[in-house]
Amino acid sequence: MVLKIYNTLGREKQEFIPLKDDVVSFYYCGPTVYSRQHIGNLRGAFCADSIRRSLEYLKYNVSFISNYTDVGHLTGDNEGDADLGEDRMEKGVRQEGLSPAEIADKYIKFYEDDIKELNISSPTTRCRATDYIQEMIDMVQVLLDKGFAYQTDSAIYFDITKAKNYTELSGQQLDELKSGAGTGDIEDSQKRNTGDFAIWFFKTGTHENALQTWESPWGEACLPTRQGFPGWHIECSAMAKKHLGNTIDIHMGGVEHVSIHHSNEIAQSESANGVKFSNFWMHNEHLGIDGTKMSKSLGNVVYIDHLKEKGINPLVLRFFFSQAHYRSKQNFTWEALEAAKNGYGGLLNSLSNLGEIIGSVSEEYKTQFIEKLSDDFNIPQALAFIHEVLKSNLSDSDKLATVLDFDEVLGLDLKENKDLNQGLNIKDLPQDIQDLFLERNLARENQNWAESDRIRDEIESEGYLIKDSEIDTQIFKK
Repeated sequence: MVLKIYNTLGREKQEFIPLKDDVVSFYYCGPTVYSRQHIGNLRGAFCADSIRRSLEYLKYNVSFISNYTDVGHLTGDNEGDADLGEDRMEKGVRQEGLSPAEIADKYIKFYEDDIKELNISSPTTRCRATDYIQEMIDMVQVLLDKGFAYQTDSAIYFDITKAKNYTELSGQQLDELKSGAGTGDIEDSQKRNTGDFAIWFFKTGTHENALQTWESPWGEACLPTRQGFPGWHIECSAMAKKHLGNTIDIHMGGVEHVSIHHSNEIAQSESANGVKFSNFWMHNEHLGIDGTKMSKSLGNVVYIDHLKEKGINPLVLRFFFSQAHYRSKQNFTWEALEAAKNGYGGLLNSLSNLGEIIGSVSEEYKTQFIEKLSDDFNIPQALAFIHEVLKSNLSDSDKLATVLDFDEVLGLDLKENKDLNQGLNIKDLPQDIQDLFLERNLARENQNWAESDRIRDEIESEGYLIKDSEIDTQIFKK
């Protein structure tokens, strides 16, 4: 079956053929670890994990590389110019009074705890940018030697006019690009072109008090001018090359990276290495909240801890994420999450009612499931397809085997959570109690809490006990 992936580079779905048979090299732009990642940030990690799981389900051997940015990512990126502002790690230092390494360690731990809660698999290799400074210096030197980069008193810049098809990924014209010249105290009058971007900053001017710097082969012979730190874009190029080679199959990140970060990665990687950088560029859309942007500056962010404080299993959030395609925007509300909680709990109940015997995976339904994955990783359709399996004429044991097989992609930990259900099998209840139980579930889905409470009282008056948990509703005999 042909796998088609939407390639931002060509703005269309294209047949995916890996560089090596049955092997996929996949790089995902990870977080800048100066603060806690909210669930909007985590959606990107979920999208990449779903794609990785899908590829592995399709029998590819995936080398999945992701990074932690712990130096060089300036705050100006939010305004469309990644060379402006302060280093985000130093912002964390200023706010918390810790060292850059301590800030990184702290928020890496938070991030890894959060993705574990979401059942997101660990990368094949996780790169911490500060461990690859020499590789970045080597790539900068190659760009200088080849004439693609030049040095000023403040930085080393990539000359975008030397790049081949610099705006191919973004589809912009060069004169449309936001200029960094004349916008603040880091204006560099020695820049050749306003759109040129820094691949190495010297410890001077705005950055004379930079906390993280390394000895470089450039600049004046006396310190501290030779000291400096890498630009954000060169980091991913160097780490991808180190672990995956000059050309990779897939590079993925948020849609906000298209016009700046990823365009710059392509320019410097292809100029340095002389070959195409990535055959496929994939971009996930944003998660909003209550119809607006989720951001720390607006104070409307939600963290995994907020879900747990409300008694919501984080896998409910994964279920919620699974309902939207990675290229579609998704809007978070607590009401939508409650609906996802009911949907996830209902799925677990359905599986619990299938018994404990795991039969054989249906090849017919597996083929249809693969068809949905092969259409640009359509996880929402793949999730919805479970209901077709549950309504089918398959035996209960084969239904269970088939759905659990699909969960290799969905990552909802269905087998483990199914076993948490210790209540009565709904099928074993009297028909009138079954009807009331299903009627109550519908009332809860519609957030008709008064009706839900009324039905609960009626069920319990018949000698049963209702227990609502963070993942489902169970019924017990009193």
